[in-house]
Amino acid sequence: MKGLGCRQLIVAGLCLATLYLLVGGVKAQSGAAPSTLRAATIRVFAQYVAKTEAQNSETLLCGPFLWVDRLSEKERGEAFAKLKGGAAFMQRISVKEDGTKLYVPGGLIHDWKGIIFIPQAKIDEVLRILQDYDHHATYYAPDVQRSRIETRDGENFRFFMRFRRQKVVTVVLNTEHEVTYYRDSPLRAHSRSSALRIAQVEDPGGPREREKTPGEDDGFLWRMETWWRLEERDGGVYVQNQVVTLTRDIPTGLAWLIEPFITNIPKETLEFTLQATRKAVLNSRKV
Repeated sequence: MKGLGCRQLIVAGLCLATLYLLVGGVKAQSGAAPSTLRAATIRVFAQYVAKTEAQNSETLLCGPFLWVDRLSEKERGEAFAKLKGGAAFMQRISVKEDGTKLYVPGGLIHDWKGIIFIPQAKIDEVLRILQDYDHHATYYAPDVQRSRIETRDGENFRFFMRFRRQKVVTVVLNTEHEVTYYRDSPLRAHSRSSALRIAQVEDPGGPREREKTPGEDDGFLWRMETWWRLEERDGGVYVQNQVVTLTRDIPTGLAWLIEPFITNIPKETLEFTLQATRKAVLNSRKV
């Protein structure tokens, strides 16, 4: 440290100490102050989901079946070019009410939809992958660490998944879901899934592993609702997915830590899920 004065050395030492404390805190735990899911937050989210459900039901009846078919001719051409090239086509849906940003007390709603094209695939092949929850930890690794079917009654499934996501912080969640599949025609199908339980895991894989009480945690994921659609055409299958999630809001002073996870993870997770589905179906055809 040649050329540094005593005061500069002290400042540099304090900066390094602060950095080590911050990094250590992030590694040890999320670093976020605990947050409690409030009844008012749940109520606004439920209203938003009901509105989304009504919109999806309407398009199932009146079409078009895939959301990309509602785009302008130019946008549709660009979208299908990307899809045929193997990319996922994504869109964020603005969370609004009466044209203004929806106020969610203590929380944030994230609404993303995406679609991907699987060439030469058949709709039954895609359904087999989606419904094979006992092997989702293989198809969707590393995001899914564990998965299993808990019950099945025809086209109704209840399944468990352990999710792991890392972005500045690492978050592990134990989740239980219920999903129902519907066959609309020989070439079309859709499903509706809800997360029944989401519990953040503390010290995952460690000696003191435990679940935090749902709704009384760091608030990285409180609710998740999912809509899938499949359509076989153009020599393959289009796979569409819309996911609406609820997280905590971004507290003052912790934006650097929480915002990257909360705002980016919904899009990244959806895109990963679509691409992993495509890969799993294509690999199954090689066997």
